[in-house]
Amino acid sequence: MLTILLILAVGFVAFTNGANANFKGVASLYGSGTATLRQALYWGTATTLAGSMASIFLAEGLLKAFSGKGIVPEELVQSPSFLSAVAVGAACTSFLATRLGFPVSTTHALVGAMTGAGLAGSGTNVEFSVLGKTFLYPLFFSPGVAVLVGGMVYLTLKFCHLAPDHRTRTLDVLHYASAGAASFARGLNDTPKMVALLLVLPELNQTTGFYGGYLGIAVLIALGGLLDADKVAETLGKRVTAMNPGQGFAASLTTAFLVTTASFHSLPVSTTHVSVGSLLGIGITTGQAKWRTVGEILLAWVSTVPVGAALGALAYAVISRI
Repeated sequence: MLTILLILAVGFVAFTNGANANFKGVASLYGSGTATLRQALYWGTATTLAGSMASIFLAEGLLKAFSGKGIVPEELVQSPSFLSAVAVGAACTSFLATRLGFPVSTTHALVGAMTGAGLAGSGTNVEFSVLGKTFLYPLFFSPGVAVLVGGMVYLTLKFCHLAPDHRTRTLDVLHYASAGAASFARGLNDTPKMVALLLVLPELNQTTGFYGGYLGIAVLIALGGLLDADKVAETLGKRVTAMNPGQGFAASLTTAFLVTTASFHSLPVSTTHVSVGSLLGIGITTGQAKWRTVGEILLAWVSTVPVGAALGALAYAVISRI
């Protein structure tokens, strides 16, 4: 019973992750008019799927980080009830944000749910110092870095005449390539975080089960993006900042660089934070940032961890009685 619940709960996380996050790498394609919403979404989903599968071989560090070891007592790490509660809490948090059209971090939702379920299951035996060093510092640090790097990349490209205001064939190719790289990096960074919740299952320790777990998560991420990404797509593509093709290219190049770098260093950054930060950096540089939307997104970000913690604790209270 608990095994089935855990698989379903992690599948729900993967689906909501795709719905909320698959468009983040390609938002600049849509926002700059380089692609339609559907074209951008199909490209983002395909390259995210490729990144998800590549994470089998390239993201072992993130797989270990999100197993919960060193953060909560070992008996909880090995408990399907605890892991199911983490998955349910994170999934519900992402689902609510998607319904409201806010791009939030599944990583933050998982960290919040892990904290809440850990407190509910072990009292005060949650290592907050490890949690902060391993997860929260990179997550809070990355948006500021993305804002600065995004603005600098755009100014550098414009100075070198590599970010024209109008579309050209060369710019379109480079823009699609950088957006695809950003989505690939997102799949690389996010997929192991969800697969880690399934490591307690004996079947996943076998080669066939291990690859099957990755494949299942990857497919559900793709389906979530294809079926339920429209509201978040409008927010990211149109409501953070106005942008022309050159500015959009600079934003996607920044996102691809930062998320790929973080993935190879096993840093659990949020593609959401990096993508929005990159777009905002462009908007500040050009004076076109839409601050009301930015404020709403920041409020959603601040709420993600406590909401995830509350839902994770509630889920644990219910599931632990099964």
